[in-house]
Amino acid sequence: MTEVVAALIRRCDKFMICQRPADKARGLLWEFVGGKVEPGETKEEALIRECREELAITLSVGAAFMDVTHEYPDMTVHLTLFNAAISDGEPQMLEHNDIRWITPNEIPLYDFCPADELILEKIRAEF
Repeated sequence: MTEVVAALIRRCDKFMICQRPADKARGLLWEFVGGKVEPGETKEEALIRECREELAITLSVGAAFMDVTHEYPDMTVHLTLFNAAISDGEPQMLEHNDIRWITPNEIPLYDFCPADELILEKIRAEF
């Protein structure tokens, strides 16, 4: 099982989503920014590193919002989504195809990675 972390970054009544590059697995689907936890890293350290690499931002990581396990055809992921805030920088598209800030009501307009479906339901219910 692959440990994966992601960030729920809010700005006013919106939250940030990122579109995966076309040439990667699940290309062009939308997701929360994040990535794999490397050996010897805490989940929080991995999330801070991934956001620096992918968006050129520094994160302040809060409590976990939710975690889910999802089986894809090529891998099983255990995804932990953390509440997080940008403490430094403005998001840049270093790796993603696109970045958007959306409201919970706009969730149906985007095709998300299957692992995010339960998380999106919780966001809709709680926001």
